[in-house]
Amino acid sequence: MNQESFCLVFTIKQEVDTDMYESLSSTEGQDPSKKDHIQEINPLNVPIVIQVFTQRSTLVSHLKTHSGEKPFKCSQCDKTFSQKNNLTCHLRIHTGNKPFKCSHCDTSFTQRSTLVSHLKTHSGEKPFKCSQCDKTFSHKNNLTCHLRIHTGEKPFKCSHCDKGFSHQSTLRGHLRIHSGEKPYTCSHCDKAFSQQNNLTCHVRTHTGDKPHRCPYCDKGFPQKKELISHLRTHTGEKPFKCSHCDKGFSHKSNLTYHVRIHTGDKPYRCPYCDKGFRQKTKLTSHLRTHTGEKPFKCSQCDKTFSRRYSLTCHLRTHSGEKPYKCSQCDKTFSRRYSVTCHLRKHSGEKP
Repeated sequence: MNQESFCLVFTIKQEVDTDMYESLSSTEGQDPSKKDHIQEINPLNVPIVIQVFTQRSTLVSHLKTHSGEKPFKCSQCDKTFSQKNNLTCHLRIHTGNKPFKCSHCDTSFTQRSTLVSHLKTHSGEKPFKCSQCDKTFSHKNNLTCHLRIHTGEKPFKCSHCDKGFSHQSTLRGHLRIHSGEKPYTCSHCDKAFSQQNNLTCHVRTHTGDKPHRCPYCDKGFPQKKELISHLRTHTGEKPFKCSHCDKGFSHKSNLTYHVRIHTGDKPYRCPYCDKGFRQKTKLTSHLRTHTGEKPFKCSQCDKTFSRRYSLTCHLRTHSGEKPYKCSQCDKTFSRRYSVTCHLRKHSGEKP
């Protein structure tokens, strides 16, 4: 191998010849005089990193990581890269091309390394174990990220708003909120997204794909987080606790809404009458009282409703269903409100 075929990267700035490279490359089994020679070269015994390349073109490409040069520019956005293969991989974000296919489940990937990583999910290999809990991981970087749950470390900071993140990929996605960049475009419609997983979930609204199945009732969900949330209806788990009272919730969003009962916060304001609401869905429903919109139509007759719940109650007039039963007598009702009013007859309470 001639001297042009490798790059020596030193933590101390020195120029070296081929003899020095050979001395530094292998010290095992050398006589003491050779080792003395190495001590003269590196008297401070500073660790020296030697990176070797078999081709000159690979060395030239590598040197750009030190110089900061990024000559390869994306034709779709302003992003630049130091190496052509990185640009090639990046362009697949815009084109949607995923040439690396899993032989087990037909999932496709933009990069070979991501496919190799994915294959471990099929083999079940998880050699990396958390020292704080029993969780195991197939990749070391996943363990590193997981440990931050225990330590609370968020090393990746947003330069715009000081928000911290435990994953660099999460920071990258967050930065697009500030830049407005939406590189992931749906091939079925014109909708664009700032994050790939949001596009993946959106595409399922076109395909109807629901890959995440409940093991209890076989219900399908387009997103894994929806399945996790649904599973709590079977297990009864309520991990989200109110700090004001002892109430627990199975969904974080429900806790957020509940806390507003204590704080009185109503962040969603009606632009017509300035009425405030704790939930965005309640505001959306309220707005229809101003616009007159009635998007929920009965399939049995031509009646329309501004709220889905009103349609659900109305459908019971056709089906005869009365799911709400009085706890004091055998009377049943089609609406929850009706049974509440009826119970006052037993208690003597006046509305």
